[in-house]
Parts: sequence; C-alpha cells; structure tokens
Amino acid sequence: MKTTTQLGIWMDHASANLIDLAAESAESSVIESDFTHEDKEESLNRSEQLMHNKEQHQQAAYYKELGAVIKQYDEVLLFGPTTAKTELYNLLKEDHHFADIKMECKQTDKLSNKQQHAFVKEYFSK
Repeated sequence: MKTTTQLGIWMDHASANLIDLAAESAESSVIESDFTHEDKEESLNRSEQLMHNKEQHQQAAYYKELGAVIKQYDEVLLFGPTTAKTELYNLLKEDHHFADIKMECKQTDKLSNKQQHAFVKEYFSK
C-alpha cells in the first residue's frame, strides 16, 4: 500500500516555507523569490513598466520552482497571509501535470515556524 505524501506550504510573495511532516525531523525548507525590494526600487527608477515586467518574470520563476517541488507530493496545503497562495493554486490547476494532486488554500495570519508546523499537522490529521 502506497503512503500518501503530504506537504504544507506557508507562503507570501517573498518566500515559501515548505513543511513535510513525513521527513525525519519534520523540518522545513525555504524557497525565496528573487525579486527583492532593491530590485523593485532599481527598476522603478528606470521605468515602471520594466519593474512590473521584471517582477512578473521573477514571480513566474518562483512559482515554477514551487511547482517542481509540489509534483513530488499527493496532497498539498497552501496557506499564508497574502494572495500568493491563490495565484500559485490557480496557476497549477490550469496545468494538467498537477491534476492528480489534491490541493487546498487556507487564509492565515503570519505564523511562527512552530505555529506553521502545528497548522499543517492539524490539517492533515483530519
């Protein structure tokens, strides 16, 4: 019998905290977006359109990196305080590669690492 692999991702537009409870010590890893505040200011000084274009490309790369990780799991919980989770969810739902992965989005406040682990553990224990 195959065990179900589960992943919780607390995310905003800057970073994603990946929580795999099946891992030995239930540690989390972090994926950072490349679009920093400094990038925004620098490209905004040149052109607002350039800034939005650069932000979209780097956001797409960030979501693609998360998608590559999500492909390895059967069930994924996306949660966090911003709309980033919904943007990623909608992007992945359009891709047939993610059709067999059960995904859900939950709105939460900013949480500490301990609170994130507890939230994921509680969600998947149901």
